[in-house]
Amino acid sequence: MTDVRDVVLDLVTGSACVGCEAPGRMLCRACREGLPRRARVAWPHPTPPGLATPWVMTDYDGAVRAMIVGHKDRGQFAFRRTLAQLLLESVRAAAGEPGATLVLVPVPSRPGSSRRRGYDPMGTLTRIVATRLRKEGHSACAAPLLVSSRSVVDQAGLDAAQRAVNLAGSMTCPSPGLARLARRHTHARVVVCDDVLTTGATAAEAQRALSAVGLVPVAIAAVAATRRRSWSQTP
Repeated sequence: MTDVRDVVLDLVTGSACVGCEAPGRMLCRACREGLPRRARVAWPHPTPPGLATPWVMTDYDGAVRAMIVGHKDRGQFAFRRTLAQLLLESVRAAAGEPGATLVLVPVPSRPGSSRRRGYDPMGTLTRIVATRLRKEGHSACAAPLLVSSRSVVDQAGLDAAQRAVNLAGSMTCPSPGLARLARRHTHARVVVCDDVLTTGATAAEAQRALSAVGLVPVAIAAVAATRRRSWSQTP
């Protein structure tokens, strides 16, 4: 039946798997089952000073890259559950302490991006992850505490140093959200969530903005990391 449904789907929509290009579903069963199941530490090189431990699931390549781009920039919302599952495993690894209250803070979109898309990709993935954790009996919430306070240039083509300069001081943490969070979660473990870890500049800026108001992230959790880094347990 699965093969028949895929043939019909291909005939009707012309869709194909983003991983292997097999006609049918946008992510076939074989490619879905081949996705990684365990998170690993991926330190960027050079590592931004003081960066919290970054956990990711895989390289930003192949089917995962296609899903992230499709979800974020092409309105392919069918990928969000699969991406959320990958992010969930990174969050599990990043959380460390079993039973701790988790506050998951998504990295904010650039000013105007969510409005143009009509959709907040990272906010949505983070909310799904928090919901799944709560269904499993964990204490977790998605807290969109960060906002982009100024415009930044497109990061494509920038090296690590240029990205750091570009993003420096670009995020803030509005006080009303902080007050509510402080009342509800006095001993929470804060995890910064993103889709892709590149040079670590975005994660470092998010960490700086949160730390400046007393919410120090314990880790970074992302779906994937670009290939210009090594998988390692030490920076």
